Amino acid sequence: MAVDVWADKNIVRETPLSDGEARCLRRSDLIEALANVLPPETIRYGYQVMSVNMERSSSYSVLQLHDGNSIKAKVLIGCDGSNSVISNYIGLKPTRLFSRSAVRGLTVYPNGLKYAPEFLRLRKEKILIGRIPIDEKTVYWFVVLHWNQGDGEMQKDPASIRQRTLSLIAGFSRDIVDMIEKSDLSTLSFTRLRYRAPWNLLSGNFRRESITVAGDAWHVMGPFLGQGGSAALEDAVVLARCLSKKISDANVRGSIMELSGQKVMEALDEYLNERRRRVFLLSLFTYLRGLLLVDDTSFPLRFLCIIMITVFFRDSLKHIQYDCGEL
Repeated sequence: MAVDVWADKNIVRETPLSDGEARCLRRSDLIEALANVLPPETIRYGYQVMSVNMERSSSYSVLQLHDGNSIKAKVLIGCDGSNSVISNYIGLKPTRLFSRSAVRGLTVYPNGLKYAPEFLRLRKEKILIGRIPIDEKTVYWFVVLHWNQGDGEMQKDPASIRQRTLSLIAGFSRDIVDMIEKSDLSTLSFTRLRYRAPWNLLSGNFRRESITVAGDAWHVMGPFLGQGGSAALEDAVVLARCLSKKISDANVRGSIMELSGQKVMEALDEYLNERRRRVFLLSLFTYLRGLLLVDDTSFPLRFLCIIMITVFFRDSLKHIQYDCGEL
């Protein structure tokens, strides 16, 4: 259950999060669970992509890493986030910035939580605070703030992030202030919210030869629906299914070496065609929701957002009932 509170207006509203079970997970736990089913040494951590190029003679993609090393790949899937080097290489239009930023963190209560198992969203004085338990002792929280020009200076300093956040929420209830005061500094992050314009996802080529993108590198969106990570997992399932079909076809003909060149590009095109409508609708929905949360959105634009949500997203839970199929 989601509980929305407008403290300034003394309004409380409850809405279902889903028609089934909804859970909040640590990102690190999800990554570990996915990584544990892969063969050893499949994943290498701590590398940053600096550039990408194609070797015309061999059709291999070459990634240049920050440490000076390089990696060759026959098929390259860019999953390098909202500041993707690979999305720039294949020609995607630049991401755009919301006028909002978000602080995120975890707080551990050794003696157990005193909060109800619900997703609280508290609004007061142009600040939005969210809180949802992960387990019996840990709570995830976020604070959405208006972006200021000087905020970039504190992005990598957890102590500054916490202090700035506390100064802005001083008028909130004591339990909210305590939650942030007791937060685990190692979990704190501060980011400017950005998005890829929904209309830029309707057309255009999101593949360059055997290179494409997935997750935030393709369709970074505001967090107002909580579907960014889910959409990335959907991408992975559909992409793997499209590639595996081509591998199966090659095996039937007796040579997996046929999965090269044209077959790879066909698989990537099938993946992009299948995912395009889904990522557009998700991006449009969260974009409209985000505009309604931004205080400087004009009244006519707010009214238009409400009309579009009413017409195109009448069922507020339909976006989480999507089935991307089996692998």
